[in-house]
Amino acid sequence: MIRAVPPDASRTELWKQTAMSRLNDVGGLTGFGPIEREPDEPLFHSEWEARVFALNRLLMAKGLYNLDQFRDAVERIDPARYYGLSYYERWFEGIRTLAIERELVPPESGA
Repeated sequence: MIRAVPPDASRTELWKQTAMSRLNDVGGLTGFGPIEREPDEPLFHSEWEARVFALNRLLMAKGLYNLDQFRDAVERIDPARYYGLSYYERWFEGIRTLAIERELVPPESGA
């Protein structure tokens, strides 16, 4: 939606009128608790996380979608579901969504 903005409007006013908050935009919000860092934390906690990471890189390298489209797919996850998923579960859901939308897999396949 495009809104008419008076010519004397500040950039902040313009941003407030056009910006949309998304699930991952929690800057300045409270109640999410501290970020817990494990000593000697591994890059991936499980083999499947590494595979999801690699799959995403491969699909983007093949041109099936780009980073912005992937990010959008992750941010479109239903909020009730989004907050219950781990980081790479969100990635997998984003990949799954894009695969269905681009008809790489049939929707009924449960990809």
